[in-house]
Amino acid sequence: MRCGKLVKKFTINSTSIIVMDIQTIIANGENETTEFKSSFADSVIETLVAFANTKGGKIVIGVDNKGNFNSNFKIGKETIQNWANDIKLKTQPSVIPEFELFELKGKTIVVVSISEFPVKPISFKSRFFKRVKNSNHVLSAIEIADLSMQSLQLSWDSYPAQGLGIDALDFKKVEKFIEKVNSTGRFKLEGTSTECLEKLRFINQGKVSNAANMLFGNSNIHYNIHLGRFKTESYIIDDKMLNSTLFNAVEDTMKYIVSQIKVAFEITGKTTQRTEIFEYPLVALRELVLNAIIHRDYMSPVDIQIKIFDNKITFFNPGKLFGDLTVEHLKRNNYQAYARNKLLAEAFYLTGDIEKYGSGFKRIFNEIKQYPTMDLVCNEIPNGFLVEISYTVQKISATGKVGENVPENVPENVLENVPENRLIKIINSIIINGTITIDELAKTNSVDSKTIKRDIDKLKKTGTIKRVGSDKGGHWEILS
Repeated sequence: MRCGKLVKKFTINSTSIIVMDIQTIIANGENETTEFKSSFADSVIETLVAFANTKGGKIVIGVDNKGNFNSNFKIGKETIQNWANDIKLKTQPSVIPEFELFELKGKTIVVVSISEFPVKPISFKSRFFKRVKNSNHVLSAIEIADLSMQSLQLSWDSYPAQGLGIDALDFKKVEKFIEKVNSTGRFKLEGTSTECLEKLRFINQGKVSNAANMLFGNSNIHYNIHLGRFKTESYIIDDKMLNSTLFNAVEDTMKYIVSQIKVAFEITGKTTQRTEIFEYPLVALRELVLNAIIHRDYMSPVDIQIKIFDNKITFFNPGKLFGDLTVEHLKRNNYQAYARNKLLAEAFYLTGDIEKYGSGFKRIFNEIKQYPTMDLVCNEIPNGFLVEISYTVQKISATGKVGENVPENVPENVLENVPENRLIKIINSIIINGTITIDELAKTNSVDSKTIKRDIDKLKKTGTIKRVGSDKGGHWEILS
């Protein structure tokens, strides 16, 4: 039963929206789906548009934003119809909400309700709005395009790449992709490389999609990943810009990160083998890299940025969370997955790089549970999404033991049984790049070349590495 007499319900369109107890609505105040207005004005239409572009909502007219009744508010014989006409004329495509007239404590109020519109975005006087908490926000050009593609169930990566034909693709990359897809068993691709890409909608009627160009292009795809090793926000130790097709970008990014993070070696005495405990769980880092690359907003010119500090790594990718997804949903892990770039997500799923849509953050949280002092923080910030993974004390044991923060200098005779040292950094760098030079090692470790040469001699004497070939044309090999 309603508290407040329903005088009349005006059904001007076929939408049926049940309005709850009007007193409860007023008592609960303004929120994501409710707003109060003292009288009808253009601001009412703006809010209706914001509601229609988000989750729908209701406006209580005749009440101010504190829930007080407007004693001067009156309803005439043609008032509701005039409002409906005004709303219809000033919105595109035209919307017609539902009106309900109430009498409460001797005062007249009108509840105007609208559901989420199926074809978005709706505009008011050529401007577009969405509802964020209890206020209306103007949509940017990118958000307008995003919302339009969502309502049409399209994604930017499915559109044809402007000015590119099939000859813009590197078919060696395509063949490698097909081989990997077939090996995972998630989908069977047969036929020529072109036929396989057509089957997956990467090529449509002879036109190459944006996704195909970003995955298999044979030239610069114009989307960068900016990586850096930092001591402080302003003190940069190392800096690198990657630009490659996306499967390669994942691997190249991971190689860089692994070359910059610490490794603890644990020797238990039960075996001669050493256990490597990386500063961060590599599975979690890879998931964060995949998330940044697959789900970034490719309509934004901003680069993906990954910053590696002494005790934290930050991952920034342009584009906020997609659809109705929120940071709180990520924390609770009870959300419906949304893919901004549907073809890209499908490609990485078919190759086994991602397990299923929406499961990445669950794996990340599960991995960092094995690191006692580690934390993960996610935030939407202007122009994008920022994730920070950090710890207070480094893990140095596979069983979860943590130790003091890693020292910068270690004794000359120390090679094993330490949480981390420069020698181990050198070994990691050589594992990743066997042709790395003394000067490059010096730069990576922030020391001079003479120091690196002494370290190299130590590793040679202990039988850990050896040099094969000349100083200029040769390479390093790991012996033990």
